[in-house]
Amino acid sequence: MEALLEAAVRLAAPLLLAALGELIVERAGVVNIGVEGTMLTGAFVGFAVGVASDSAGLGVVAAAFAGCAVGALFAFFAIARGTDQIVVGMAVNLLAVGATGLAARALYVGATPSGPTLSSAALPFVGGLPFLGPVLFAHTPFVYAAFGLALVIGFALTRTRPGLRLRAVGEVARAADAEGVPVARVRLVALVLGSGLAGIAGAALTLAQSDTFTEGMTAGRGFIALAVVIFGRWSARGVVLAALFFGLANALQFRAQARGLELPYPLFLMFPYVVTLTVLAFVAARARAPADLGNPYHRERS
Repeated sequence: MEALLEAAVRLAAPLLLAALGELIVERAGVVNIGVEGTMLTGAFVGFAVGVASDSAGLGVVAAAFAGCAVGALFAFFAIARGTDQIVVGMAVNLLAVGATGLAARALYVGATPSGPTLSSAALPFVGGLPFLGPVLFAHTPFVYAAFGLALVIGFALTRTRPGLRLRAVGEVARAADAEGVPVARVRLVALVLGSGLAGIAGAALTLAQSDTFTEGMTAGRGFIALAVVIFGRWSARGVVLAALFFGLANALQFRAQARGLELPYPLFLMFPYVVTLTVLAFVAARARAPADLGNPYHRERS
């Protein structure tokens, strides 16, 4: 049980980072289904810079900047140009798959090298606690960052002026504009910040959970992050619980494979996604999204 829960927390971290970024974006009224592509971009850029510099830390920074760049690109088309947000998100996903695959083949002819990783470290005093220590307090910096950011973002969205302004833009953009809130600027900042977190989430895959990059290695995690936001009902606390739930689903998949159950391998791969669809079928109908979610806003000229 201890090993299963430790794996659930570890596997939840990338989902939580990406979902927290998407939470910021959707609270501002934008739907960014390009999270998958942003994560994949962060995974590749983080790995490539980590290998080139022999520094996992620099890889994480590069992944964050790469995610921010993808978010700015999304904002240019979806916010500045008014292009359909779903179309732009799908374009980002397709572009990321092609660009990262091409770049990986160009950079690493033959076998892909192993890269540096951020190792797990037990926190002082609490890391040695029985049961709770290994489960909660002996992880990589990505895990600590994910849960720490959940507290910060939850507080910011509900207790600070910028957070309330962002939520106002996502609920009724026209009313927020009438009160002097710069809608386009708020959405741009939300997209850049949220995409930066998705880039870091991708780096967690190549700089912590593995030490290499493979084409398409995000394997739908960006779409699960979108589901986590819906399952969490657009709140930071709900997103944490949802990410842990899906992390546990992934951990159960790996545990079942390790036990040697005589089932076709694709069934193990399907399990987290079947859980995602099942949960969404029951939760989505009752979840209340921000009122202006997905609606483009064009300021009226006087």
